[in-house]
Amino acid sequence: MSTVLAVIPARGGSKGVPGKNLAPVGDAPLVSRAVRECRASRLLSAVVVSTDDPGIAAAAHATGAEVIERPQQISSDTATSESAVLHAMEVYEERHGTTVDVVLLVQCTSPFLTSAEIDGVAAAILDGADTALTVAPFHGFVWRESELEGITPGGRRVTGGYGVNHDKAYRPRRQDRPEDLLETGAVYGMRAAGFRSEQHRFFGRTELVRTDPARVLEIDDPHDLARARALAPLLDGGKAVIPAEPFPNAFVDYLPTRDDVDAVVLDFDGTQTDDRVYVDSEGRETVAVHRGDGLGIAALRRAGLPLLILSTEENPVVAARARKLRVPVMHGVDRKDLALKQWCEEQGIAPERVLYAGNDVNDLPCFDLVGWPVAVATAHDVVRGAARAVTSAPGGAGAIREIASWILGKELTA
Repeated sequence: MSTVLAVIPARGGSKGVPGKNLAPVGDAPLVSRAVRECRASRLLSAVVVSTDDPGIAAAAHATGAEVIERPQQISSDTATSESAVLHAMEVYEERHGTTVDVVLLVQCTSPFLTSAEIDGVAAAILDGADTALTVAPFHGFVWRESELEGITPGGRRVTGGYGVNHDKAYRPRRQDRPEDLLETGAVYGMRAAGFRSEQHRFFGRTELVRTDPARVLEIDDPHDLARARALAPLLDGGKAVIPAEPFPNAFVDYLPTRDDVDAVVLDFDGTQTDDRVYVDSEGRETVAVHRGDGLGIAALRRAGLPLLILSTEENPVVAARARKLRVPVMHGVDRKDLALKQWCEEQGIAPERVLYAGNDVNDLPCFDLVGWPVAVATAHDVVRGAARAVTSAPGGAGAIREIASWILGKELTA
């Protein structure tokens, strides 16, 4: 059976749209959208994300992709996608002791790519093509502007604008013109042996896989991103999916229940509060919390779930709130992930059975450790992108009670 590997290159740096690969479109960041379409594919054996960015790595991992750290020398603006795919393929083969037969380059900057397109490109290679790519019918007249007098590809001497795929002196009807096909930029496929040899995505016989032109969009600047966000409600169908089982095809529409979770660990600032601090004239700090969160935590405690409040801040208010809630607390912790790992070991709880709720980038290492990373609605974009689930309530406004309702269901109101 052939090994078909999808590689999603996703650098952290982007000049046109800063943080582009973590930019949310519809219900998820761009990198997460690409991962889940790959995971819904019938023909892929695995999907990996090649990145130099911890936030992208966390989001990819949370959506079910394997992460391959991209070396600095192939992470610059001038590095090619081919170099990232070649490196990822080699690392994957060494890591798993296997040989990749077909490799796909999947671009997360095409937000509306589909698993059907991915399967179409993979099938073209498995059926004998050397390379393949997604294309869409294109009927536009392409123009190019010449600053100086020059010669067109057809041999005419021109100044100003001239037709690239047409003669501007002749306007044939659409049905009388040969059909042009636009490269969508979404998915490319290569026979792995030929790709290693040629070091380029196009060689040998290239198969064109037609796609829906209505879904063609590449995000290169903020206007593209705004257009994608406007189109998402129309093209996504309003359905969010969450990974539940190992690769390749396990997406379900559910939030964690008592069957999924053995312990709940909560960040404090920005998760149980709205992230604001009130300081009086004596320098004393106070925060606002939500009574509903207290009810949710009490219900989780009564249900017998081990609880922990884990905070970077060393502030008396954190300890005071934990005492009131009768929940153990660890605060003033620099490496929250190490503290969480040690706590799990002491409690005899598998990290993959832990729900961790957070809101900021210092929570990402914990997200990478647990099975259920959850972000509150007001969390940083990167954190929401890395989460497996996101609350509808903001931090400090009932987000923890919402999480408790997921886990306990009717028990919360009993």
